[in-house]
Amino acid sequence: MTGPAIVATGVTRTYELDGVSVPALRGVSLTVADGDYLAVVGTSGSGKSTLMHLLGGLDRPTGGTLVIGGRDVTSLSAPELARLRNEVIGFVFQSFHLLPRTTARDNVALPLVYRGVGRRERRARAAALLERVGLGHRIDHRPNQLSGGEQQRVAIARALVTGPSVLLADEPTGNLDSATGEAVLSLLESLHADGVAIVLVTHDSEVAARAHRRIVMRDGLIVDPAPTPGGDR
Repeated sequence: MTGPAIVATGVTRTYELDGVSVPALRGVSLTVADGDYLAVVGTSGSGKSTLMHLLGGLDRPTGGTLVIGGRDVTSLSAPELARLRNEVIGFVFQSFHLLPRTTARDNVALPLVYRGVGRRERRARAAALLERVGLGHRIDHRPNQLSGGEQQRVAIARALVTGPSVLLADEPTGNLDSATGEAVLSLLESLHADGVAIVLVTHDSEVAARAHRRIVMRDGLIVDPAPTPGGDR
């Protein structure tokens, strides 16, 4: 892929609730470059989660232009958009969203099913990713046999198994204690050093300060696109 990973230009998103139009985004422009490390911060209801869903192709804008992986999402059918998500975006959620009766290896391998990858290769690639996140010894454990930090690392491995150019992380340390959260952030930073663009939503100012740049959202708008200290490193 050449050019920026994601470009949003004047993006709006309005929801219809009981016949009332509720604007969640009111004209957001943002570029996520290859190798970016961006924190999105803001209070509850500021629009940051809506923005994250749009950047990941989980929703479509009401207005404006959104280009992911060089393709305008408004021109794509639902199957084409799903394929684009699978190719370009990896998702990490606060609540992990692992299949409870499925091993760590098979949880990580799941996105490859939608790529049509054979079972042997799926399992090999999943095992390699679990090794990368320090869980090679836990590949046959189910989520209820893993700590919260281990479950989050499984979720990160699953997000990476398709080789995405952008990793979107929604409050990735929100359900973790400080020591475990630090380990997860260190892992994200090592992935960024390997060339993966990171976009994370967080309420934690200390987490946001570790990103190379930060945007602050309020009332569906970006109100502060300031870089974080050390953002030029």
